[in-house]
Amino acid sequence: MKTLIFAAVLLPLHAWSAEVLPGSPQSSLVPGATVQELLQWADANNPELTAMGYEVEAASQRIQPAGALPDPVLRAEIQDFAGRDAPNGFNPLPNKAGSTKYTFMQSIPLWGKRGLKEEVATAELDQAKGRKLSSAAEIHAKIKSAYAQLYQATGMKALNDELAGLYDRLEAVAQVRYASGLVPQQDVIRAQVEKTSLRSEAIALEAEQQQARARLNAVLGRPQGAPLAEPKMLEKGIPAKLEAATLQQRVMDRNPWLSSQTAQISAAEANRRLVEKNRYPDVTLGIAPIQRGTSIASWEAMIEVNIPLRQDTRRSQEGEANALLLAAQQRQQAMANQIMGEVGENLAAWQAANRQEQLTANTLLPQAQLTFQSALAGYETGKVDFATLLDAQRAIKRAKQDILKAQVEQAQRLAEIEKMAGEE
Repeated sequence: MKTLIFAAVLLPLHAWSAEVLPGSPQSSLVPGATVQELLQWADANNPELTAMGYEVEAASQRIQPAGALPDPVLRAEIQDFAGRDAPNGFNPLPNKAGSTKYTFMQSIPLWGKRGLKEEVATAELDQAKGRKLSSAAEIHAKIKSAYAQLYQATGMKALNDELAGLYDRLEAVAQVRYASGLVPQQDVIRAQVEKTSLRSEAIALEAEQQQARARLNAVLGRPQGAPLAEPKMLEKGIPAKLEAATLQQRVMDRNPWLSSQTAQISAAEANRRLVEKNRYPDVTLGIAPIQRGTSIASWEAMIEVNIPLRQDTRRSQEGEANALLLAAQQRQQAMANQIMGEVGENLAAWQAANRQEQLTANTLLPQAQLTFQSALAGYETGKVDFATLLDAQRAIKRAKQDILKAQVEQAQRLAEIEKMAGEE
């Protein structure tokens, strides 16, 4: 009888000791089984990203007007339509007045000013695109982190459920030995206390799951009650062949914040050159037919040149533009230093969590399992007390929890690195 009972405890132990993967097959209509589903949903439906897309469209519409000529001006001047010399007395009609001059004028910016204005608008479009990419990277990182938190809460709950089944079997073993007079009733009571403690932990874990789902829906831009599938897997880790120097170079080349700042520098540089062009005049050309009676009697042509005399104003404007350019350059350098520091910090944390997972999974957990099996066999023969058996079981629980936490830590650190790199 005792052999059958201990076999019933040991056989499920192999399934319980395997890695607990939270989640179960879900309908494809409900996102959340994988983080890629959530990222695709956010790219298509997140209101913040949609708004940023409209801002990019608005910026693209500014390029053509920026390089276009200003609207022409048409002016009509009626002369001798009243007074002593008016041929027809008071009559403002063009064919009744003494003469009517129609002036058509077109202002023409010179010295490449139109091209520079278009260059500024193009750089502003690149800034808008960079801001959208930055927002997407930020939202993606938050989604990945929230998904990892939900994965952890779900995994802890699954582990709790497995432990509840194991404690049922341990309680059955203790009851059989108590009925045989081999152990005190305290062993049965302690097993029941552990089961109650697990039920209390289950309540807290269910609350954590609800909070994680609410957090994930908030980041996605979905209603709080929107359903989410059970998470199935975390993202894979960083490839071992990817060295720190290579990663940092990829970040420098592709980071969306740095790209947006580069576009801002381009805009500031073009604006500085545009302000310098204001030292030189623009021209306005005009042509004016003059009507007398019902026919055009003569033509006039005109040229108008603005005179940039206020050099003190020009110098202030140039100083402002140059200061803005230098500020943008320094801001980019400061941003690059900060980003490189964050990449190094997250990479080191990922590596530490990865080593912790490998050590726990490959060494600590097998040792804890062997200790538990030995304690279980010793409890059967009366060589080990029930407290030792419970301590051995708790060591397995801690090991599996540590593995899950290390996996989640790696996923969150990887999400931060991917955010900085601007790519998966």
